[in-house]
Amino acid sequence: MRRSFLLFAALLTLATPAFAQDAGAPAPAGRAFTPEDWYRVTNLSSPAMSPDGRWVAFTVTTVDEEENQRHSEIWMVATAGGEPVRLTSPGTESSNPRWSHDGAYLFFTSRREGGEGSTWVLRMDRSPSGEAFQMKDWPEGSVPTGGGFAVWTEADTASGAAAKEGKEAEEKADPFARMKPMARPPFSAVTAPVDAKRFDGMHLLDFPYKANGRGFVPGRREARKWEAAQIWKQAFGDTAKTKLTDALYSHRNAVVSPDGKWIAFVADPALRPDSAVQAERDSLARLPYDAARDEAPRNDGDIFVIPAGGGEPRRLTTQNGTEGGIVWSPDSKQIAFESSLTRTSSGRIWVVDTQGGEPRNILGSWQYEPNGAVWMKNGLMAMSASVGGRTALFHVDPKSGTMKEVVSGRRAIRGFTYDAAHKTVAFVATSVDSPTELFVAGIDGKGERKLTGFNDELNAEIAWPKAERFTYTSVGGLEIEAWLQFPHGYQAGKKYPLVLYIHGGPHSAYGEGWFDEFHNLTGAGMFVLYTNPRGSGGYGADFTYSTRGRWGREDYEDLMKAVDIAIQRPDVDASNLGVTGGSYGGFMTAWVTTKTQRFKAAQTDRMISNWFSWYGTSEAQGLTEFEFYGKPWDNPDLYWDLSPIKYVDQVRTPTLMVQSEEDHRTPMTDAEQWFMALRKQGVSVEFVRYPRSNHDLSRTGEPWLLVDRLGRLRQWFTHWLAPNPS
Repeated sequence: MRRSFLLFAALLTLATPAFAQDAGAPAPAGRAFTPEDWYRVTNLSSPAMSPDGRWVAFTVTTVDEEENQRHSEIWMVATAGGEPVRLTSPGTESSNPRWSHDGAYLFFTSRREGGEGSTWVLRMDRSPSGEAFQMKDWPEGSVPTGGGFAVWTEADTASGAAAKEGKEAEEKADPFARMKPMARPPFSAVTAPVDAKRFDGMHLLDFPYKANGRGFVPGRREARKWEAAQIWKQAFGDTAKTKLTDALYSHRNAVVSPDGKWIAFVADPALRPDSAVQAERDSLARLPYDAARDEAPRNDGDIFVIPAGGGEPRRLTTQNGTEGGIVWSPDSKQIAFESSLTRTSSGRIWVVDTQGGEPRNILGSWQYEPNGAVWMKNGLMAMSASVGGRTALFHVDPKSGTMKEVVSGRRAIRGFTYDAAHKTVAFVATSVDSPTELFVAGIDGKGERKLTGFNDELNAEIAWPKAERFTYTSVGGLEIEAWLQFPHGYQAGKKYPLVLYIHGGPHSAYGEGWFDEFHNLTGAGMFVLYTNPRGSGGYGADFTYSTRGRWGREDYEDLMKAVDIAIQRPDVDASNLGVTGGSYGGFMTAWVTTKTQRFKAAQTDRMISNWFSWYGTSEAQGLTEFEFYGKPWDNPDLYWDLSPIKYVDQVRTPTLMVQSEEDHRTPMTDAEQWFMALRKQGVSVEFVRYPRSNHDLSRTGEPWLLVDRLGRLRQWFTHWLAPNPS
């Protein structure tokens, strides 16, 4: 015991100086962020560089506070610099820009009156580009270097059209056709309405019958059918498309070689019909957990190649896992792909000769995992990856496996996009003290420039507090990454409350990006401590899956050690601590309050209190079937031992609970149990339920409700932690 204490004391001694370098730094000028400022933040996403490298199109999303809705438009800016220009009408919603291979057209997604489907086009080979229109016969897909044609995969539209006609005829004769979809008797149901006009409830037979964001999902009204995805090819300038395959199995991720001679795709290793693959999955899903079977490596997808004109598939890979992310070498002689050999092993990039052979793992035992790669004209690969809480772009030599980080820094980066010659890269980036903007750099990372300033006015008005990053050694010798974001108006020599934030997932992660929730509390004069405990993504699969069957164990210790380190600071008020989190973070917040009374206030979001009731009401049973080694009846002791409700009699912490009425991932029932239990014990608790909201309220919910939630979090912690006004 004494040895453990001495080691822990040494850890605190070593960790504390990590904060000292900026402890006396002056606070940046500007006012504090308030919940109402959220309406003014502009978000940039989905950048797309033109093939010639002269332009970047991107999505700009703002908030119309009066209308209580978000609004998205397509904008464009020159990579050489200049003022961005809006390309789409402010009266319509538009997003996801993408260029044609020759740069003549810019496609984007939009739902418009009088349109058919959601794909619209702008002419970019003339100025001005004119009004958006639709091109029904232009193929979108994988294109060889010389252009000429595109290939893609989709279900057989001809048979699909015939099936649609047949379905329409059946509906005319269906006595239940006029009922609400959820009220109709599903296919093979034993019971049916006595009078179709007098039943407006729900009839459930199929599973799953609900989904987060979609709500309740109507059951099938006919026998199950499979329409396998086939490979199609179409020449540019031609309205006729050719079906290259006609099989009972689906073809996925079809990519044509640069020389236009071959098409690679992913399919079931044995080329079994989709119906057989699904039947196997359904059969396995009904079986009780068996370690020998369920933990064994599986081969669920291999790469095949066919001639670009069609022909018999040739199997190229045979290894375990599911291959994906196919990328051809510039000379068409090799293929790179991403795959994990087992569900709990790190993703790797593999390279295989197109004539066959054993794939090579070019990343070796590198700790981190790729997020995508392109094979550049110079023979190197450009690969993005999360390196803990930050994002970086690497150049990887596929021959030697050597790596060089070319775009880096303490920031979160999304949407790397390149010109056709691979000389330029653009991306959207954000840091702790800066919302999203668009950047461009040379392919080697040199000459980086900021191309947009949509948030400049807000940045000039508000002082975004910075965060100090630190790492510490936790139980088992594992290194944990954490951040401490400062209160607005921070002054050395004063003490401030601290709130611990716990992320969801559990395999998501916090990082080096701007986050409204952190600024909401630092704007109220509090420190915000956030960490990536074991189980988080971004640190390799061993780290990510180290919490299987052990939620609330070592991950809890990781969190508490971060708090122990932070409260050693003279400017942290250890008597005024709060804790909050959503989803897994909501579960963990409840769990924390059953284990310790060190926190004066807690706030749970999208919480889970009882794994039995959660399993019976959630859409996401697969999560715990994997994480907890089976269904509740397979492993009842573990499900109960990891349920906070088992220990609720230990809770004394005042708790604010936030839940969404239409959250089918962490349904209302668990929050109701927790609220009841706290009230019955006399613990201070408030329960706020948001209408028309699902699991994503805090990210994509209605603006008024999202801001209301921010305000309530701020009010709750301000009340219980009584910070000094900044």
